[in-house]
Order: sequence, then C-alpha cells, then structure tokens
Amino acid sequence: MPIDLSFTDTFAQRHIGPTDADMDAMLDTLGYGSLDDLVDATIPDSIRTDRPLDLPPARTEQQVLDDAEATGEKNENWRSFIGMGYHDTHTPPVIQRNILEDPAWYTQYTPYQAEIAQGRLEALLNFQDMTIDLTGMEIANASLLDEATAAAEAMMMLERVDRRSDASTFFVSEHCHPQTIEVVKGRAEPIGVDVIVEDPEHFVFGDDVFGCLLQYPTTDGAVRDCRDVTTRAHEGDAYVAVAADLLSLTLLEAPGEWGADVVVGSTQRFGVPMGYGGPHAAYFATREDFQRQVPGRMIGVTKDADGEMALRMALQTREQHIRRGRATSNICTAQVLLAVMASMYAVYHGPKGLREIATRVHDLAKTLAEGLERAGHTVRHEAFFDTIRIDLAGMTQEQVRERAEAHEINLRYFDDGSVGVALDETTTAEDLDALFTVFGATNGQKLYAEEVAADLDSGYDGPLPRQTSYLDHEVFNSYHSEGELTRYIKSLADKDLSLIHSMIPLGSCTMKLNPTAALQPISNPQFGTLHPFAPAEQAEGYHQVIEELSDQLTEITGFDDVSLQPNSGASGEYTGLRLIQAYHEARGE
Repeated sequence: MPIDLSFTDTFAQRHIGPTDADMDAMLDTLGYGSLDDLVDATIPDSIRTDRPLDLPPARTEQQVLDDAEATGEKNENWRSFIGMGYHDTHTPPVIQRNILEDPAWYTQYTPYQAEIAQGRLEALLNFQDMTIDLTGMEIANASLLDEATAAAEAMMMLERVDRRSDASTFFVSEHCHPQTIEVVKGRAEPIGVDVIVEDPEHFVFGDDVFGCLLQYPTTDGAVRDCRDVTTRAHEGDAYVAVAADLLSLTLLEAPGEWGADVVVGSTQRFGVPMGYGGPHAAYFATREDFQRQVPGRMIGVTKDADGEMALRMALQTREQHIRRGRATSNICTAQVLLAVMASMYAVYHGPKGLREIATRVHDLAKTLAEGLERAGHTVRHEAFFDTIRIDLAGMTQEQVRERAEAHEINLRYFDDGSVGVALDETTTAEDLDALFTVFGATNGQKLYAEEVAADLDSGYDGPLPRQTSYLDHEVFNSYHSEGELTRYIKSLADKDLSLIHSMIPLGSCTMKLNPTAALQPISNPQFGTLHPFAPAEQAEGYHQVIEELSDQLTEITGFDDVSLQPNSGASGEYTGLRLIQAYHEARGE
C-alpha cells in the first residue's frame, strides 16, 4: 500500500465518537449493511440532495486551532472608547477557567429537571438577586438575549398588561442607544404598536400612550433626573421602562426607587468580553404585579420531598412548551452561560468591589473631562458616570478622528461634530494621556492624567446618588479569593448533570455539543475584545468567519443567502416568520 501523508486523526472521529465497530454493531442491530443502506431506507428520494456538497475538506482539531489563530490575527484590537452599551472588561481568570472553559458548565442542559440542575439554578438565582438589588425592583428573570431585545420584550409586556384597547403608542427617548431604538421599532410594527422617538423632557403623554422607554445614563453619558418624566408618564396612565447600565447602579439611585415599572439592560461589562457584539446575557426586572407576564425563565425557592430547600423554574405556565399559543415567554438557552459568568463576577467582587470598580471608572471620566475643559473643549453634560460628550474647540471632528486613528483609538463621532468617549474598568492613566494628546489637551504643557487627577476629589457627587445598600446576601460577601470562589463554583457544578457525567438523551436544539477546539478561540483576545461598532476594516477576521460560515450554510441548505443576525434559535424562528410576512406584504397580500 502506498504511503498516505494525510492526517488520520480526523475532527469527526474525535468529536462524534463512535468507531467503525460501534457503527457496524448499531447497523447490524437495525438490520442494515451500511450507513448508505440506512439512509436509503429512511430518507425519501424527494427530499434527498442529488449532488455532492461543495464544501472545504475536513480538518483536524489542530488545523482548526491553527486556522482560528491565523484568522484572529486579522482582527485589529484598537482601544475602543465607543460605549453605546458595550465596554471592555476584565474577565477574572478564576471565572474564565472554571466556568467559561469548563464543560461542567457549558454542556449543561436547559434546567427542566430541577433534580439534576440545583447548581446552575443557584447561580441563576444569584443572577436574579443581583439584578433585583441593583435595579431596586421586586422580581427579575434569568435571563434574556441582549439589551435591545430585552427593551422590546419590556414594550411587549407593557402592551399586554395595559387594559386600554385604544392605547397603542410606545414612546422611546431619543437618548436611548440607536440599536435599541431600531430593535424596538422592528418588534413594534408586527403587533400594531406605533413608536414615537423624541426628547422625553418635551413629550406629552396622551391617552394613546401605554408606555415609554428611557436610557439611564443616556447613550451619550448624561445622568438625567428621570423622576419628572416618570411622574408625567404615570399621571397619563403610561408605564415606564428603563434601560440601565448595571455598573452605574452601584453609584446612582436605582430606577425602582424613582418609580420605574420595568428595568432592562446588559450584564456584559460584568466580566463578559465584548466579542464583536455577543453573546451577552441581558437582565429583566419588574414589579411583582407583572410576574405572570415576564418573559424568560424565573428561578424560585421551594422545598423538596424531604422538606429541604430546593430550587426550580417557577411559573412555567407562562412558557411556550406548556401554554402554546397563549404563552408570554419562550425558554431558550437565553445566554445562560454568560448570565452565570456575570453573577459570579458579582459574587467575586461583592458590593464593595463593584463600587470600587465603578468609582474608579467614574474618576477616570472626571479626570478626562477636567483635562479636556482645561484645554478649552466643552463637556456637554455636567453629570455623567463613565461617558462624556465633547463639543470641540480649536479643532474639528475630522482632526480628532485622524489623531485618534494614529493612536489606534476608536471614539464615537456624532453627526453634530461632537465626540463621545466611554471609559471602563480596563482604562488606564496611560489611556487618558493618549486621549489628551488626541484632543490636543496638552496645550503645550504635557498635561498628564495623574497631575489632573491630583486636583480632583474621588467619587460621584452628581444628582441621584445611591443611598441604599445592595448585594447584602451572604453569597455576595463570602467568596472574594480565588480559592474560595473556585470551591464555590465546583460545589455548584457537583450538584448538576452535564456531559462530564453522561450523555443527555433529550436531543433538542440545545444539545449540539461544541467541540473544545471550536470553543477555544472564544478565549482569544483577538476575538474577545473587539467592539461591535469598531470600523469594519478592524474586523477582517470576524468578517472572514461570517462569510465562510454563510457560504457553507447556503451550500448545505440550498438557499440563496443566510442571516447570522438572530441571537438564538427562537430569534431565528421569529426572523423567519417576519421574512415570510415581508414577502407577502411585498406582493400586496
């Protein structure tokens, strides 16, 4: 036999598992001589593909890893201060290694069977408690797909609970993140809701308005006092939803304290890399009155047959798998792995640690604002948390852009010529020095961040300071060292069934096990630290992945094109239905 120089250790052999002998035994039991015979007997000719698939040759695990490394190097990881709901963050190594990269956590099945899911249910209960405490609300779920769809879910829930048949308008503050506004509009149209986008200070709540959405702080960083608009909304019988930055709520008054009916947002900056836009877990908190209308899973405390405390998914009668067409929720994976990471980030840092992180981020923003104003620029909003909007003096936006690009820095550029800068827990004094240079703030004097900071008092001193405590539960005040948190994480994993214990023969959409070699690139900073609104030319590696996957999926499915935009299987189903609807509308049907 001639020498064959190809690899024999194939990806499929390692990932799928059964050997030739295993398959022969299974085929023999079924009474077939080969896989082809089995396929011929089970797949009708009418739906069989009659041509070979034009796909790249199979790769080994090592080749996949090498390809991923080379692809990641095509991304350019500039320092991104764009904000808009996405921030760089430090993923604690103890969480990265023991949750994100641990199959005991990433292979668990949706916890329909509480008996084999007590560990992750506790982690999700922590997520809910974290959300409730920081938002000042009464109940929370665990979890949703992202902030924008969570805001849309808030709109749909408020439309359901409003009993007025003639109220079909939802007001959205123009200070919300642009992507949130667009998603809310997209979700509103098919259910007959009209969306109005305006400045909340001047909006009049008429009888046709059932709710509104505010951003806190605003998309350009302002900490606005929302109490007046909340009062006006309630006087007009409209509900108030708030999209809030979770880290800011350690320093700012909780929306629940000034009357919000729903609070939503992203937990991305709680230790989850940006990843060019996801995946990240969203949170959804509201009043107890609305508990039967809340989307997503809710974890509740109960007692088992022996009278011991136990956890379970509560109020499942809301769910699609039980209530069918009258459901108000559809349980899917809901980015639960990322929700667990975010909850453990809060457990690891605790209330004191989170407040210290938030205070440092705010102090960085204060220092930057002071230095830029000394150079003659104007910071538009007096009160801010981590993001400032700068009205330029003595230079144009294009000049700032050119200087920023020379320093490999991404900023947010507004249509009116102003510039936005959003800081985060990874920002350093050296980053501020670079930003001062970009904005010409040295003023011929070498204005360094440390010198400016020395003249300022630490801490938030703006409107709506937080007065109430949060994260008082023991779990958030016990595991602040690596050893303590590692043992806690492992104790929870030991209460769960995952693929480290056995196969899980349920065969649903969540059981497509990702091989380790395919998951490993998730931890690669070349993929993890890219901001979703970074210029496309900085994301060449990501676009290569998107294009290659799209080409392969169109070849396999036989369709002309494919969208990778849906954030879950449920979102894909929704997208498909909207596509069919748009098709009929285009035909005038």
